[in-house]
Formats: sequence, C-alpha cells, structure tokens
Amino acid sequence: MEHTKTIGFFDSGIGGLTVLSEALCRIPGADILFYADTDHVPYGTKTREQIVRYAEDAVSSLCERGAEAVVVACNTATSMAISTLRERFPIPIIGMEPAVKPAAAIHPDEKILVCATPVTIRGEKLHMLIDRSFHEGIRPTLAALPGLVELAETERFDLPSVREYLDTVIDRRVPYAAVVLGCTHFTYFRDSFRVLFPEADILDGNTGTVNRLVDLIGGEIPGDGRITFLESGRLVTEPDKLARFGRYLDRMRTL
Repeated sequence: MEHTKTIGFFDSGIGGLTVLSEALCRIPGADILFYADTDHVPYGTKTREQIVRYAEDAVSSLCERGAEAVVVACNTATSMAISTLRERFPIPIIGMEPAVKPAAAIHPDEKILVCATPVTIRGEKLHMLIDRSFHEGIRPTLAALPGLVELAETERFDLPSVREYLDTVIDRRVPYAAVVLGCTHFTYFRDSFRVLFPEADILDGNTGTVNRLVDLIGGEIPGDGRITFLESGRLVTEPDKLARFGRYLDRMRTL
C-alpha cells in the first residue's frame, strides 16, 4: 500500500500514544488521527461485546475523517475485536501483539512474566500466542494489572506508586528473565519496571507494530505531518486537553 498519508490510531485511552510516539519517529510526514475512547476507558474490565462495539465506533469515526489505514494501538481491543474490524472495514487494520514470541526466543527455558489487562489474559488470542511460542519448557506467568491503566490515565508515574501496586499482585522475588508489557498503557512505566526487575529484559509490542505499519504504507514518510486528536469521536480543541496529550508524548521521549 504505497504512499498512505492519513493514518488512524485508536486506544481505550492514552495508552496508544506510546505506539504513536514510536511511529512519529518513522513517519513524521504522515497525517495522524488519534482516537482516545475516554468515554469507555478502561477496556480491560469490559465484556467482549462492549469492546467490539467501541472498536467498531472508533474505526468508523476514523474512516469518516479520512483514515487510509488504522492501527489498533490497544492489546485488549486487538484481542477481542481485530477479526471483526477486518471483516467490516475495507482499509488495512494493524493490531497489537504482546512480545511473547521474542521473549520466548531470547529466553528459552527461563521464567517470563507477561503483564496485560484481565480481558487480554482471559482471551483466546493470548493463549494461542503462548502455545505457538512455548512448545516445550517453562510456561510464562500471567499477571493482570488493571491498576496500571488507572495510574497511567491519572498521570501517576512515580516509582513508589508503581511499586506499591505491583507488590500487591506480583512476587518480585521470582527471578524473571523477561517481563512482557502486554498493554500499551504499561509502556509508560518502562522505567519503573527496569528498577523493580533489574535483571529482566523489559519488552513490549510497539516496535513490531510500527514495523508492520511502515511496511504496509510503503516505507518511512519524511516531512511534517499534523496530528488531530479525538476523544470518543469528538474533536479535541481545548488547550488543557491538547496539553495533556502532549505531556504523554513528552514522557515517551524520556523513556
């Protein structure tokens, strides 16, 4: 798909900005539509039917505004809705995949922790990915971390808050060789995970997703594109809301 210019990204909230941040380094000339479904965040505690409906609404809105391809920058929405979206919409749709396969390849027969939302962990898609990646040996430990989504949405990135929450759900005494961040919101806490799991590789699926996007659109796009932000389909023009999106992108530049 050569010379795609307008690309849509959507997430349940601001987690997808972690993917967008990486994409902007590769395709700065693209026009971006970023849809944050702030009316329904978080997705990780919703039903499959709700998530599919929200995802369809998001992609429909992006298409109406001219998106030529859409990145579902949300592991939960990918897990629950990607097949439906690809059947319904005629444009290319790229989903997220937790970095389970590279973690298994780099650390065979070692302990791996996969962190995701409750819905993703219960979903068939993640378990099929684990089955393909771990034919033999030690299976990964799965941890549902919905509290991290709340911390991210309220801009609470300080190490004490992250440590206090993680210690309620994860035994950090286990010598994990890799920690997979299977929710785009979790990438904001990459620095905290490095401190709390100093011997582990911290992996996410953002780079793989952006690589697929660049391949799809026919290569990197130079220049200066524009970014339009939407909240559940509504155009964002308020200075305080635009500043909030900017702060998240600025944080990603420091990680």
